[in-house]
Amino acid sequence: MCHLWNVVAGETREGDVFRRLLEKQEVEREALGGAVFDVLGKAIEGRRLRDLLQEAILDGNQPEVRARLKEKVEGALDHARLRELIEDRSLEHETMDTSRVREIRATMERAGARRLQPYFIATFFRDAFAHLGGKLRERESKRFEISHVPADVRNRDRQIGTRNKLQRKYERITFDKQLINVEGQRQAAFVCPGHPLLDTCIDLIFERYRDLLKQGAILINEADPSEEVRALFYLEHTIQDGRTTDSGVRRAVSRQLQFVTIDRDDKVRSAGYAPYLDYHPVTEEELASIQPLLEEDWLTRDLEERAIEYAISELVPRHVQEVRGRKDAMIDKTIQAVTEWLTKEYMHWDNRAQQLKAQEEAGKTPKLNSQKAEQRADDLQTRLKKRLEELDQEKQLSPKSPIAVGGALVLSNGMLRKLCGYQQNGDDIHARETKRVEMIAMKAVMEAEEALGHSPRDVSEDKCGYDIESIDGQTKRLRFIEVKGRVVGADTVTITRNEIVTGINSSTSFILAIVQVNGDKPMAPVYVRTPFEREPDFDVTSVNYKLNEMLQRGGPPT
Repeated sequence: MCHLWNVVAGETREGDVFRRLLEKQEVEREALGGAVFDVLGKAIEGRRLRDLLQEAILDGNQPEVRARLKEKVEGALDHARLRELIEDRSLEHETMDTSRVREIRATMERAGARRLQPYFIATFFRDAFAHLGGKLRERESKRFEISHVPADVRNRDRQIGTRNKLQRKYERITFDKQLINVEGQRQAAFVCPGHPLLDTCIDLIFERYRDLLKQGAILINEADPSEEVRALFYLEHTIQDGRTTDSGVRRAVSRQLQFVTIDRDDKVRSAGYAPYLDYHPVTEEELASIQPLLEEDWLTRDLEERAIEYAISELVPRHVQEVRGRKDAMIDKTIQAVTEWLTKEYMHWDNRAQQLKAQEEAGKTPKLNSQKAEQRADDLQTRLKKRLEELDQEKQLSPKSPIAVGGALVLSNGMLRKLCGYQQNGDDIHARETKRVEMIAMKAVMEAEEALGHSPRDVSEDKCGYDIESIDGQTKRLRFIEVKGRVVGADTVTITRNEIVTGINSSTSFILAIVQVNGDKPMAPVYVRTPFEREPDFDVTSVNYKLNEMLQRGGPPT
């Protein structure tokens, strides 16, 4: 096989096509019953691929055999024919129209900007592990040593039964996949979802502090200068299909944590992705001033029920549509492939059983008797029926009702200052990012993007770590732009934790756009590329940067 592989992959310009084909066939192995080479067999006409492989293995070192195989393989590798076969048999289409390709790429870019690994995972684990009695020592850049794993963590690993056994110590761990193997250094364990270190820490923290989520908290949004007060709810939503587990429970295929806010006027809206990371808890000194606010009538309403109603009508349908769009096309293709393959196999063994039976009636003794061939045919029929039933159950998606797992009262910075009796002065006015200044800055950046030939879209209400999502007019890639409007004379610019981590996750496509506003007139926006060098610590919700230094690092919109 290796000789034929050299002919196919190493000595033809279609090698990449075959590599992709074999990789996809591995994915389809279960659906196609192990027939990895069906497509290749169809592509190489005249002889079965198995015969070619056998000849390559046995006689591939002979020059004349090698030349004949090469001619045979290259003659079959018509690109259009391969594309047709791959498209016909694959569970997903290899060719898509331009709009579909752009849509998938945009989805991947958004997911990349909001990914948890490595920064969110790293900051959570370092703090949680220390809280449980563990210690991390940074030995190389972003590579850590754990000399001792606490007994509580090791015991919990045995209780929850993670796949990999938890070690007593780790010479090196890392949260960045690229740093697992560093030349001249020890190999590092990759701590990510599924690793026992992370899974046990999450399980212990959740067990010890689960009740705090229900009790709620008072959080402060320092970046909000308004005088708003909102109730924030954390809702867990699950979608299940028709399959059941060994315990009889329907199998979950997707689970999301969604965030909903309700204000005094009963206005309900989505709070975006993990908004709590940008808030900090109220201090003991501020709590006394806030106490009268906690006695307001609107907080006595059934806000949790209102949040769940909103999630059912607005968020759950989107979740279901997203999951259904992914699964239906794949399941339909799988049904087609499974039916075709198992039906063909059934017909083969049914026919084989008849042939063997005829030989037995003629007095011959074949190596395989007809009863075994008939049994194989029957097993294939049963297998096909069972598999189709399973696939039909996978298509039966149904959403469960959202569950409120936690909540908090969120105060804006403006409301906190009002309740605490702080007097506004000139410095406060220059330091605050008022709604008016922000709107002027947003408009200036939107116009700058349009002037560059891009297609900007305001996504500031989604709270996704940036304010504008702009499609590049030439490359069609997304540009994630965080807009900061500052009055002329301000000294600092405040960036939230979510914005910083989003900027690090998407360092090549993230732009910090700073607009200085003089009265009602904006100055030309300044675009700062790769504005952030490292993520903040776990308890840091925002960072103040010197405005002049940021402006010096930036330039005009490009």
